[in-house]
Amino acid sequence: MTHVVVAGAGLAGIACAHELGKKGVDVTIIDRNDYHQFQPLLYQVATSQLPAEDIARPLASIFESMKTVRVVKAEITELNFTDRSLLADGQRISGDHLVLAAGATANFFGTPGAEEYSFPLYSVADAETLRHHVSDLLRGEHDPLDVVIVGGGPTGVETAGAFAELFTALRKMDHPGGRGEAWLINHGPALLAPYSDRSHKYAHDKLIEHGAKVRLGIGVKAVDAEGVLLSDGSRISSRTVIWAGGESASPIASTCQAELGHGGRIDVLADLTVPKFENVYAVGDVANIPDADGKTLPQLGSVAQQAGGWTAHNILLTIKGKPRKTFAYRDKGIMAMIGRGAAVAEVGQHRHQVEGPLAFAAWLGVHAALLSGAHSRVDAFLSWAWDYFDSDHSAIVECHGNPKRIAWADDVKPTI
Repeated sequence: MTHVVVAGAGLAGIACAHELGKKGVDVTIIDRNDYHQFQPLLYQVATSQLPAEDIARPLASIFESMKTVRVVKAEITELNFTDRSLLADGQRISGDHLVLAAGATANFFGTPGAEEYSFPLYSVADAETLRHHVSDLLRGEHDPLDVVIVGGGPTGVETAGAFAELFTALRKMDHPGGRGEAWLINHGPALLAPYSDRSHKYAHDKLIEHGAKVRLGIGVKAVDAEGVLLSDGSRISSRTVIWAGGESASPIASTCQAELGHGGRIDVLADLTVPKFENVYAVGDVANIPDADGKTLPQLGSVAQQAGGWTAHNILLTIKGKPRKTFAYRDKGIMAMIGRGAAVAEVGQHRHQVEGPLAFAAWLGVHAALLSGAHSRVDAFLSWAWDYFDSDHSAIVECHGNPKRIAWADDVKPTI
């Protein structure tokens, strides 16, 4: 029987293993965690609006009905594309096909102190670390909790909006933390750079309306325990610096024999295979995936999920002795939720821009589709999300109670 090894249990890896498992293909999926995390909602965990277990589902539950899929919890330390194998916790695992879906990590661009003193937001563990840090500061002292978010992409914008709302809620509670401010620092001249000028303005105006402080066209020169030094020589004092300034491929990619491209990612061919290596694929944020015109597709969840599923279908074609097919991405648009009641989306071939409830509906549809392969009850997510968007209840923080939950089906809790 054909054996497929999938390295990584993000959206791409899950989609690939899921499609192969449905066809009875022998699959081993390996990840350092025993759960799949829903990365778009990490900022909600970091701001105590959701508990961590609500955005993480155990891999055992996802593949419970697929007897040919084996889950291995292990740290991958080495890749060998030549013989389609990897080293995981000292064990050599090889297959007839190897799919690398190891994801991405924060790119600090060599900024002094950034790795040591800032909080990245790329995993459930990152979000939990940040949440506990914020909670400890809110409980232990009465000084304002100033937060600096570095990077004006979707993660930075959504996180800044969430913290601005958190401070508004704290002020309503007469909590000392309500004196804090959320700063968003972006090196570029506009927020949400790939979006239209109209979306740039909408995101900027909504963040200001929510109470965030936005500084554009300025870089972060250094980060230390007491704040950030900006490129114009000014400083912002803060013990909470969140790094959303960019990402690069997982470091494990550097151990393979392929030539790395932009962002430390692996350049793949149109059928998602790695050049010069037989039956080796790279998908998701670890890969530079070309579109129909040869341009690199953005690092989006929808790209990762579709590429993972496409890879599975190409593997099935190979098993049948048929030629692989060129990846054809179905563009679902780009979107960001800026805060409760505020979202922006650009959809369609000509990137038609919509705002507010319509944009949130687009955000909801895309994220429900991303969740459908990992959670058995997407309706619970839809119900929670509409309540979140439509209700004017205050953000809930650790010092005042438990975060609001998504009423998922009763899954076994992941080990977080």
